[in-house]
Amino acid sequence: MTTIADKLQQVRQRMARACADAQRPADEVTLLAVSKTFGPEAVREAFAAGQRAFGENYIQEAVEKIALLADLPIEWHCIGPIQSNKTRLVATHFQWAHSVDRLKIAQRLSEQRPEGLPPLSVCLQVNIDGGANKSGAAPGEVLDLARKVAALPRLALRGLMTIPEPVEGFEAQKALHLKARALFDSLRATGLPLDTLSMGMTADLEAAIAAGSTLVRVGTAIFGSRG
Repeated sequence: MTTIADKLQQVRQRMARACADAQRPADEVTLLAVSKTFGPEAVREAFAAGQRAFGENYIQEAVEKIALLADLPIEWHCIGPIQSNKTRLVATHFQWAHSVDRLKIAQRLSEQRPEGLPPLSVCLQVNIDGGANKSGAAPGEVLDLARKVAALPRLALRGLMTIPEPVEGFEAQKALHLKARALFDSLRATGLPLDTLSMGMTADLEAAIAAGSTLVRVGTAIFGSRG
């Protein structure tokens, strides 16, 4: 039976090959293991294999899991939709929030971030391809949103996150991710100190890395299919 440790190694090898193909140092890209719907024992197994950053989509489920794994120095990333009534949980329990898509949510996260914790690292979620069923700010709105979020006292604006609609083929995937990369570069050119481009998942991480992703979010290839 293939273990989580084996699967992690396979994903890391994929990432290393993709970085080599793109002529990028392998340490430029972080692996975020997406552990939603999998229990604490699966996270412990991945942690034992060297994984330290984990992403969760469902906030209530994540908070319960975080409590059960409080003995481990895990970096927790919220990558799912954040509703107003869940901002306090995100602000209190996570180190990162990738799915900030409007100013109201950012303001609540800043106001509710406990004083004893470092600023919450945030990425703005962008609907890069205009998908009708996707969350995220429109690309044309992102500069104004980014400037306002960067000014909030308890947040650290780190970059952008995208979840484009699935497309077939490396070149088509890369073209979508390059749109996000171009937006990211344009924001940096205005002076915003961004360092994180969160894009790419199990099916398209090679194309995302080729386009400049600094963080890929991988669940299925590590933990298996969800029931």
